[in-house]
Amino acid sequence: MNNPVIQSLRKRRSQYSLGRNLSQSPAEIEALIKEAIRWSPSSFNSQSSRAVILFGAQSERFWELVRESLRPLVPAEAFGGTEQKLASFAAGVGTVLFYEDQDVVKGLQEQFALYADNFPVWSEHSTGMAQLATWTALAEAGIGASLQHYNPVVDEAAAREWSIPESWKLRAQMPFGSNEAPFAEKTFIDDAERFRVVA
Repeated sequence: MNNPVIQSLRKRRSQYSLGRNLSQSPAEIEALIKEAIRWSPSSFNSQSSRAVILFGAQSERFWELVRESLRPLVPAEAFGGTEQKLASFAAGVGTVLFYEDQDVVKGLQEQFALYADNFPVWSEHSTGMAQLATWTALAEAGIGASLQHYNPVVDEAAAREWSIPESWKLRAQMPFGSNEAPFAEKTFIDDAERFRVVA
């Protein structure tokens, strides 16, 4: 299919071998991430998504915080593998921390009581779309990334480190950098299991 959006989506893959061999400057990457999130949809145009963009030593610090948060939770004999995985994320250029502002969600619940139960769900939709938009934009620029979920284990440590507002809820983390390994072939389940077309 020769649709440019589909072509971009095909480039979005999980990259676990990250490096620092990028031609883009931090300012260019920052602008790309901001635009991707800015143009992502949200319920009632609430714009509840928030992001902390960490570069260099700050990104490394985040993965150090994750490591120390996990140390008391992971069996000692398995911790070596955990450290290797976290080191692969820290080896990249940076990390995006995706948050959702719960004050925005609560404000919508108060303003539109009829839909109150739905706004937390719609907030999750918003962050998911912001994550996909960011990941796809990075991939289109030739930047590798993956999506990680070390929340809520690292939430408090990250909040202290970067003075995160109390109303911001951490939803995902996206380490990014140069692609240092090829992607494996992507496989798909049979269409009959996944789709129904009614005409």
